[in-house]
Amino acid sequence: MSKRWLYKVVLVKPQFLGLKPEQIEATLASLGQQGWELVSVIQNGMNVNLYLKKEA
Repeated sequence: MSKRWLYKVVLVKPQFLGLKPEQIEATLASLGQQGWELVSVIQNGMNVNLYLKKEA
C-alpha cells in the first residue's frame, strides 16, 4: 500500500524590524517536533511560505 501524506503551508510574516532567521528556526523546530518535514520554501515579498508534509 502506498504512503499517505498530510500537507501544511505556514505563512511566516516579518516582525516590526523585518524577517529574522531565528523566527523561522523557532517555527520549524516546533513543527519538526510534531513530525512535520520541510519540503519547500518560497519567499513572497516580505513573507515566507513554508511547505511541509508528514505521513498520515
